[in-house]
Amino acid sequence: MDKPHPSRKQHRLFQRLVFATFFCLLVSVPSLSAITLSQGEALRIGKRIWQNECKGTISGLTSWNAGEEFASLGIGHFIWYPEGKRGPFEESFPKLIAFMSSHGAKLPDFLRPGTGDLRCPWNSRAEFLHAQQTAEMKQLRQFLADTVDLQAQFLVDRLQHALTKMLDETAASNRANVQRQFERVANSAQGSYALIDYVNFKGEGVLHSERYNGQGWGLLQVLEEMRPTAGDASAEFARAARAVLTRRVHNSPPARNESRWLPGWINRVNSYSRN
Repeated sequence: MDKPHPSRKQHRLFQRLVFATFFCLLVSVPSLSAITLSQGEALRIGKRIWQNECKGTISGLTSWNAGEEFASLGIGHFIWYPEGKRGPFEESFPKLIAFMSSHGAKLPDFLRPGTGDLRCPWNSRAEFLHAQQTAEMKQLRQFLADTVDLQAQFLVDRLQHALTKMLDETAASNRANVQRQFERVANSAQGSYALIDYVNFKGEGVLHSERYNGQGWGLLQVLEEMRPTAGDASAEFARAARAVLTRRVHNSPPARNESRWLPGWINRVNSYSRN
């Protein structure tokens, strides 16, 4: 026996039910603000970060700081661990290379991954320093100097994904506040620079390995530290960042002697409230 066809009235009711359900789902999910920057704006911020990390020098594009277990490469001093080694901090240089490759950059031969993962060619800081004048290292420095625009785009891309990660990590009761503070900073005069620089500088704050005594120091923790002031959001963001970084140093293992870095860190975040 044939099934009866639904009437037009029933069809309209079904359509309204579908629309109402979709609308409820839509409004129940917080909208995630995107940072929209022109290529010129991204490049300007990238050059400021290059100044922060390397004093804007080509030689500073290939560094390995004393007391650290990884090379720091590019305008953002992206981390690259020696093969087979890992540490508490997120490794970002292989992600940068994948990003630039996908955007058409011509990679130096030793940065082109074969059948396996991209591998760091230096096993220690001593090896890295010994290799400073090799053809391979010079090629790497020139490649990084020639791709500042792509590195800047990579920094912006990382921030674009940061808010979702932070909202997933923070307590449900705190999500609205984290998003509100993010949007306050993003809409301030120095906001895009402050957010992009800090997330590159100290991460999103979502990795539990990047914590001392259970307390992190990333962008999430700075947003949580911010007060609902009526003043300039960039200035409040800088104040919160100073507090979070000072707390990190107090919580850090004494053997790391992180207090030696704090003045430079404070000077860096103070730039968030200066034009």
